[in-house]
Amino acid sequence: MNAAKTCQPVGAMYAALGIHRCLPHSHGSQGCCSYHRSALTRHYKEPVMAATSSFTEGTSVFGGMANLTQAIQTIFTAYEPDIIAVHTTCLSETIGDDIPSIVAKAIEKGFVPEGKLVIHTNTPSYIGSHVTGFSNMVASMVKYLSQANPKSADTFNVIPGWVEPSDMREIKRILKAMNVPFILFPDTSDVLDTALDGERQFYPDGGTTVEELRRTGGSRATFALGHFASEAAAKGLNEKCSVPAHLLDLPIGLRATDRFISALHEVCGVAVPAEIEKERGRLVDLMSDMQQYFDRKRVALVGDPDQIVALAEFCADLDMRPVYIVSGTPGKVFETRVLERLEERVPEVKIANGAGADMFLLHQWIKQEPVDLIIGNTYCKYISRDEDIPLIRHGFPILDRVGHSQFPTVGYMGAIRLLEKMLDAFLSRKDRDDAEEKLELVL
Repeated sequence: MNAAKTCQPVGAMYAALGIHRCLPHSHGSQGCCSYHRSALTRHYKEPVMAATSSFTEGTSVFGGMANLTQAIQTIFTAYEPDIIAVHTTCLSETIGDDIPSIVAKAIEKGFVPEGKLVIHTNTPSYIGSHVTGFSNMVASMVKYLSQANPKSADTFNVIPGWVEPSDMREIKRILKAMNVPFILFPDTSDVLDTALDGERQFYPDGGTTVEELRRTGGSRATFALGHFASEAAAKGLNEKCSVPAHLLDLPIGLRATDRFISALHEVCGVAVPAEIEKERGRLVDLMSDMQQYFDRKRVALVGDPDQIVALAEFCADLDMRPVYIVSGTPGKVFETRVLERLEERVPEVKIANGAGADMFLLHQWIKQEPVDLIIGNTYCKYISRDEDIPLIRHGFPILDRVGHSQFPTVGYMGAIRLLEKMLDAFLSRKDRDDAEEKLELVL
């Protein structure tokens, strides 16, 4: 009831938008594609371009080959992308369309111009989640595009996982500050947070280029940020091109960012600049100064697993108690990873993910024993309102606010922003509830 996730194709479409001059293609009905586009558009407040095979009742019986081959020809003729990224839907998966065979037929008919590409991934909506779809599409980028290079390039791959465009930009800033030559893929910065400059670009300037994706096979190592969204692609790249994979948490909060910076230092052989050290110092200073306001506050976390794992650890580092943790994305390692990060500091924690891990379950837990703060997406606002609990919007989707895609929450600077938002939520509630004689003007 009220699932804490959405379907795979949404994630596949988001990942595909992180390729420069790529047009995502939904192999299914128009309604499915419209939902996938609107889900992303409402979150990022930017137009999302995608194509569809426009299934009808007849297509559902006889298969989607004719629709997809015609779509490929039309797309390259009318919209001139460098690459089409096809993802399947419930309907095309159920009838069993063989996408590689259909694409091969389109190439045979001359519908794919020379130098243009079509890749695909399977994303049945009845299993997994939007995070699974993101992971599958990124793994397909490796499968189709990465090329082994016997002479390794002096670059390092970074797979950022499902984070905001601003987070991807912040990761790139950190890499540049540490003088790490990198290829970040996918990269939705300057795609879903473009500037308003008076010009209309069907394909924005951002995104990882096809040439960069090909060169990932010659990099010295891959940093996969997040088990659920990034590990599959990193492992696939290691198997295909023998590029060593380093699996890390999303760098959200103090410790996860420490591990990311340390891995860059050790694997890439670069020094940690004073700029980064000072950012860490400012975060630690703020954590120390404000600890009294966080101490033993009970928190509920709901959302994507990679983000929650790091957030739970950060909350515990602030001496808060992340007592309820819910993610609709399935995966057996989720509970293990959360417990490892909490290090037995929160023995009363309740964890649920996958089937049955929904907003209804979270609401039941909160009714049984309330929390002081909820961190999650827009759908948490109903629980927040019903139970009179402050809500910090974080993750996907955020439909009723703006700015979330413009401000990073990764890295030390992102952690400072998260900390400020949590502190503001607690102090605003304190100001509302305090007796008049206890209303403080200064912290």
